[in-house]
Amino acid sequence: MITLLNNLKRKFKNMANKPNAVNDAVQMQPAPAPQAAAAPAAVPAPVGLTPIVDLANRSSRSTIAVIDTVVQRGGFRGEELSTIGQLRDQCVQIVALAETEIQNMAQE
Repeated sequence: MITLLNNLKRKFKNMANKPNAVNDAVQMQPAPAPQAAAAPAAVPAPVGLTPIVDLANRSSRSTIAVIDTVVQRGGFRGEELSTIGQLRDQCVQIVALAETEIQNMAQE
């Protein structure tokens, strides 16, 4: 966990010198075959929900949880807080959009 937090700190420190753009290529890999005694399954996405909406919703919720935990532990310096706050606000907006999409699908 400490290594993860240190990596996040380093990444955010490096982001301060970069423009707000994403240039990373994403490579999709096939999902591993299900195992007979797999861990408890995650909450399934509503039927018909696009994978990008589901992924954005789940990753945004996780990001919010990580930010809240690190802030409670004093893991950010003062000059980093505005950037971290902006990231958290963006994640909250994504969660709200995903919930709106889920409600719209439920009404159809």
